[in-house]
Amino acid sequence: MTIETELKFIASPLAASQLADRLNGWPHQHSAPQALANIYFETPDNQLRRWDMGLRIRGINQHYEMTLKTSGQTIGGLHQRPEFNVSLADDTLDIRLLPESVWPEGIDVTELQQRLQPLFRTDFVREKWLVSCGDSEIEVAFDQGAVIAGELQTPLFEVELELKKGTRQALMAFAFELIAGGGLRPGSLSKAARGYHLAQGNPPKNVRPFPRVQAEKKLTCEQGLQTMLSVLLNEWQYHEELWLEGNKEAGVRVREILLGIREVFTLFGSMIPRKATGRLRELLLTLAQSAVDSPAEELCFSAASAETQLALTHWLTEQPWKAVLEEKHRKKLQGSFKRFCDVMLGRVVAELKGTTAEVSQPAGYQDKAQRIHRQILAVCLLCGAYPLTAVDEWLAPWWQVLQQIHQERYHDLPWTLRSLHRQAAFWLNGNEPGKVSE
Repeated sequence: MTIETELKFIASPLAASQLADRLNGWPHQHSAPQALANIYFETPDNQLRRWDMGLRIRGINQHYEMTLKTSGQTIGGLHQRPEFNVSLADDTLDIRLLPESVWPEGIDVTELQQRLQPLFRTDFVREKWLVSCGDSEIEVAFDQGAVIAGELQTPLFEVELELKKGTRQALMAFAFELIAGGGLRPGSLSKAARGYHLAQGNPPKNVRPFPRVQAEKKLTCEQGLQTMLSVLLNEWQYHEELWLEGNKEAGVRVREILLGIREVFTLFGSMIPRKATGRLRELLLTLAQSAVDSPAEELCFSAASAETQLALTHWLTEQPWKAVLEEKHRKKLQGSFKRFCDVMLGRVVAELKGTTAEVSQPAGYQDKAQRIHRQILAVCLLCGAYPLTAVDEWLAPWWQVLQQIHQERYHDLPWTLRSLHRQAAFWLNGNEPGKVSE
């Protein structure tokens, strides 16, 4: 078994054509392009998918290898998954050659073998460079081809950075330099994920609501922070894909997610000092300002967007911010996330009511629209311990208020807001803003 650590990027055609030139700045060994054929297998009821596994046979110049990837972790474009590789004499699948320990207890491997059938394939040309970065070695692979399921296919332009020797920090540092030229955007979707979607008939993907972050009740504040940011980063990349496919509403959601990420750092301001988030906040603000009127292709493949996503991935995985924490911050971060959310919900909603109570003229609503928006997003981020139906019932009229403001429909807003100011809380101790314990 090996643990594969890699960063995946989707490349624009221009960036793909410039990749070799970009890599000339580092010592490297180049491998000539090779055609790869990959067949992915699955059962009729998608059993492997439900186990979070991927099974394929790869053929290169009449040499074959079976690979099983098991459950791992993906944050931003950083993928870490255990994988098992077995050389084969031909392209005949035989999962009995894999270690028995990879399967859930009690599985009949022979019966599973009989149910596995080819589901989709990926055909592409791979060009590789083994780059030396100090004491680390990073393999850069550029894949150009297609993911194919029946008569459906989707193009493939992927750049994968795989750590062969050294540290994850070196991988990240190299990635930051590589993306500086633009045209590369972090990708969380694997080839297998794209293939499964095609195999289902390539159903249209819908714009999802801003996430109401669902979290376990026993999390610490640090774990809750990680959950919030990981969910938002995943949603950012999901909607970026839709935006590039022409869905303008997805672009609106991307801008909203950028606002939401900035709000997370505001909520945790008493636990994470500003010097630990300053650079990331600057990147987010600059990108948000660019996103106001930039076309999808221009923004999503910009160096600024890639740098911001990669910086957030680095912040989550390498946690450089911990080095500047004082003991009081560490203590707060180990406190109850559920308690923190309850207290902050009371505080945020009190501020929301105060913001909307201050308005006396129609123009005032526009002046306060972004503040109202951020406060609504804060409720979404803090509501994870409560039933989604209750949360959405509470949120729905506030979303309508925000929509009325954007559409400049003010005539009944004062009456609506007076009603909402008497709205019952859905969270515990919701009527007592209180104070987060020291």
